[in-house]
Amino acid sequence: MKKLLTTILSLGLAASAALAADPAITALKVSEPLDTIKADSAVWSKAKFETVMLYPQTAIYMNDKKANSLPENVNPKAKKAQVAALYDGKNIALLVKWADGTKDVQSNVSTTSYSDGFAVQFAGVTKVPQVLPYIGMGSTGRPVVVHLQKAMEKVYEPNGNKDVAHQINRQQTGVFGQELAEFDAKVAALANHDYEKVFVGEGYRSLTEIKDGSVKSSSAMTYAANGWSGTLSRPLKDEYVNLNGTVPVSIAVWDGTKMGRNGIKNLSPWIAINLEGQKSNAAMLAELSTDSKGNVAKGKEAAAANGCNGCHQIETVDPTSFLAPSLKYVGGYSSVAYLRESIVKPSAVVVPGYNRNAHANTPWYNIEKGKRVSTMTDYGFLDKDTVENIVAYLKSLKAEVE
Repeated sequence: MKKLLTTILSLGLAASAALAADPAITALKVSEPLDTIKADSAVWSKAKFETVMLYPQTAIYMNDKKANSLPENVNPKAKKAQVAALYDGKNIALLVKWADGTKDVQSNVSTTSYSDGFAVQFAGVTKVPQVLPYIGMGSTGRPVVVHLQKAMEKVYEPNGNKDVAHQINRQQTGVFGQELAEFDAKVAALANHDYEKVFVGEGYRSLTEIKDGSVKSSSAMTYAANGWSGTLSRPLKDEYVNLNGTVPVSIAVWDGTKMGRNGIKNLSPWIAINLEGQKSNAAMLAELSTDSKGNVAKGKEAAAANGCNGCHQIETVDPTSFLAPSLKYVGGYSSVAYLRESIVKPSAVVVPGYNRNAHANTPWYNIEKGKRVSTMTDYGFLDKDTVENIVAYLKSLKAEVE
């Protein structure tokens, strides 16, 4: 089943192969303003936390031999996060807590160290719950907005201050004693250690940073007790999103110890956040919190009968294949609707940014009239039950939880 999923993330077969539905999160409406909320703000005591699973993503194999060979990346594990949400009528705020035994902060003097970080992704189009943006940074015609926060050391320039006087070496200042101490304090005060960025994108390599101030967001990370707490506050509505009723979001975290960056991360599927007091979107809620009704065992048989493993690596014991995306972990971060669409309409979402020239003899797609057309067979001829069984099987392919 060539190119069954234009996505390519891998998750190992969960021991339980459970098809547990992802929980919906209730965002409590509060009167306190949330635009400057922090992880230790008292208002979080009103919120209800839910456990959200974050699954290792390997959509496109990282071109980094050292990173790929790390034991933690050879057999990646899923990670649990505690997530809560609030809204005040104008802004929505999320608090994400996850365990991380090592605090990795991006150094500004090293190109071989990597930081811990987290991101929250919002869907730019939600009208049809069955065709949400591709979970990996969106897809053509299905944009996403990504809020990214990383832990980093203080950076003194460029900080936008155009303050040349405080960029010189302290030993060249010509001042001593108290005056030098005052100079050092001024330099420290000018430093920037907030790596907070907002992007809009329609797939890999399409992310574009929003720099015009049109998104008024605030995010931060704090480390304590072997874990991170990440907060994000952003408007419910701007030119990129209109969040109401039931809001689909996805959360990602990076671990610097694992040389995590780009696709080496843990990612949740689209999860639903219901805004308290607003009419929920029943269709969206059902789509994001209901599992496939298919039969896993029959789905495995059907996948084999239709030759899926001829191109895809289906399970961890199968050999690696470059003919098509690996599916060994695909059940963790993919929705039922996405899996179904990928089977019957393989060209609906072709992973943006994938370089077909990397494997010229086995291209995953062709260019036809300027559009990417998957080389996978269109399995729209399969009967509905068979498709649902295959979807159920693929949803069972998940990494073990650490």
